[in-house]
Parts: sequence; structure tokens; C-alpha cells
Amino acid sequence: MEAASIHNEGGASPFKRASRAIGDKLLPIFAGLAILYMLIPIVVIAVFSFNDPQGRYNFEWVGFTTEHWANAFGIPELTSSLVTSLQLAAVATVISAVLGTMIAIALVRYEFYGRKPTNFLIVIPLATPEVVIGAGLLSMFISFSFPLGFVTLLIAHVMFCISFVVVVVRSRLIGFDRSLEEAARDLGATPAQTFRLVTLPLIAPGIISGSLLAFALLIDDFVISNFNSGTTVTFPLYIFGASQRGIPVEVNVIATILILVALAAMAIVLWQQYRADKMAKVEPEPDPMQEHPRESRKHAVTKQTP
Repeated sequence: MEAASIHNEGGASPFKRASRAIGDKLLPIFAGLAILYMLIPIVVIAVFSFNDPQGRYNFEWVGFTTEHWANAFGIPELTSSLVTSLQLAAVATVISAVLGTMIAIALVRYEFYGRKPTNFLIVIPLATPEVVIGAGLLSMFISFSFPLGFVTLLIAHVMFCISFVVVVVRSRLIGFDRSLEEAARDLGATPAQTFRLVTLPLIAPGIISGSLLAFALLIDDFVISNFNSGTTVTFPLYIFGASQRGIPVEVNVIATILILVALAAMAIVLWQQYRADKMAKVEPEPDPMQEHPRESRKHAVTKQTP
């Protein structure tokens, strides 16, 4: 029996080794092709930000120039739309982070009537097409005779992104160690102090992750903004309008700047994670009093003896 099993393992092992070797080689290739497929549009945008087109359309390479980088914010309408998008995304992200965190804490920590339906309904905006959300919000604003503009965009964006914050923060709270809060209360901390000094720092990575996700979704949102913007022009709406008459090269420049800022933020986060992992691996220096207690006590007694 043992010889048969050894023979079977030996007969199957070459095929397993070959399939494992092929898989080990093909997986990096497929992953590299997928990453390349996603990065090609970004590279094209960055390259054509140095183009010097002769007409209104920046679709063919004509010549290299840095003139558009030197005057990246020279178009007032483009700069105004970018500032509007940044302000809208920042305010909506802050509101979504505060409300989403409160909702996540309520759903995880407390029992109340309608808790299970709320857990289900909070996910619906994630699966609903943006066209449906935008059209529904537009109908609501028109029904209440609410003027379309920055405020309606803010309401629509908060409603759209609050679910993302709730899902991320709730996943952080589910794995939260409640004994840390109990220890803080045993030491005399008030509920407010416990939340500020214990709970909030521990769930802060989830809040930051949800906020960054919401900001990334809001700054380039077009569908919902197109329904509820009124006369307010955001950065995506400006690009859509400019595409009908020719997108200026400055759009490529600003898009490249936003990409570089995002890459810098990612690099900072990765560097902080690397430092945290490195500090976690550092072991404290051993205490000589604990390593040699007998010698330490003997030395202390000898030192005290006249």
C-alpha cells in the first residue's frame, strides 16, 4: 500500500509541478497585461498634455511643447469648474464621512426597530445605476420647486456616497475589540473620552478609506451632476461640453496634475504603512534586571553592605 501510494504521488507530481510552473509564469503575465490595459489611457493623457495641436482637437501628435504646462490654469472657465468640483467633493466628503460613521456605529452597536431593513437599504445606492439616482433626485427637486445648483449637487452627492462610507466603516467596526473601550471606562473615562481617545483612533483608517473613496467618486461624477447641476458647471461637465467643440490641452494638463497628486497620496500612505510595519517588528530591548535577577539582587545587596 505504501509503495503504491508513493508510486501514485510520484506519477502525479510531474504534472502538478508542470501546471504549477505554467501558472506561476502566466499569472504575472496576465496581471501585467491587466495593469498595462488600465494604465494606457492615463499614459496617453499625460503624453498628450505636452502636445502642440494645430487645431481645436488634441487627437493627433504634432509636436512637443511645455507651453500648456506653463499656463495650465489660463482658461478661466476651466479653472472655475475645477474649483467648483474640488469644493463640492470636499464638502460632500466631510458630510458623508460624519453621517456615514454615525450610521455605521448605530447599525453595528445598537439594536433598534428597522435595523435589518436599514442594513439592506443602505446597500441599494451602491447597486442602483447613477442614471436612476440622478433622474429620481431631479424629479424630487422639481416636485418641491427646489432651484437646481450647487446645493442640489451637494445633496445628490452626499446621498450617493454615504453608502460607501457606511460599508467601509461598518466593516471596521465589526472586527473592533470592545474590551478596549471597557478597559477605558474601567479606568474612569467618560463615554465621550472613550470615543475620542479609543474608538475614533481605531476606526480612523476605515473613516479615511471611506472618505478617500467618496472623494474619488465625487470629483469625476458626471451622470448625477448632469441631472442636478442647473447652471453650476463642474469639471466633468466642462469636459463634456468642451468635447463638442474641441477639448483644450489644458484639460490634459490638469488631469495629469490630479493623477500625480493621487500617486503622491498613495506613496505617502504606503510609506506610513511601511513605517508602521517596521516599528511593529522592532522588539523591545531586554531588561537586564529581568534577565539576571539573581545577579542584580546580589549586586544590590553588596552595594548596600557597608
